[in-house]
Amino acid sequence: MNTIEIKDAIEKEIVARKMFFVDIQISADNEVTLTLEKEEGSVSLDDCVAVSELFEAAFDREKEDYSLTVSSAGLDQPFKVQGQFTKALGSRVEAWIKGGRKLVATLEAADGQQVTLHYTALEKAEGSKKKVKVEKHEVVPMEQVVSVRPYIEIN
Repeated sequence: MNTIEIKDAIEKEIVARKMFFVDIQISADNEVTLTLEKEEGSVSLDDCVAVSELFEAAFDREKEDYSLTVSSAGLDQPFKVQGQFTKALGSRVEAWIKGGRKLVATLEAADGQQVTLHYTALEKAEGSKKKVKVEKHEVVPMEQVVSVRPYIEIN
């Protein structure tokens, strides 16, 4: 069993349930981990059970001898696939840019080649020692992006 076989066997049903694969991992011991995300809302326990049942119907445990874990993409995990970027459009994200820059911004666009981030920065006003808030729209090529993840605000 490999990732292509898994996708071929159950991706149609995953898509029909308005979900998509974030990651598929198969260890040397045939431990299969499916990480999913929903187009809207969150992946529920019922979604995970349904996908597990789909998988088990497609792959005979007696022939394959595998263990299976089905989970949702964690809120604290960086985005891995375009669907996660698309789902996050208009929401606040934490973006790490090469060179050590961290931005908390609204994700305005993401197309696989670049991301567009909107944020407020403090900058010195011309002719003044005071810093003022300035609205920024920054387009960052994906090769400059280290990671993007949902921003979790703790009050």
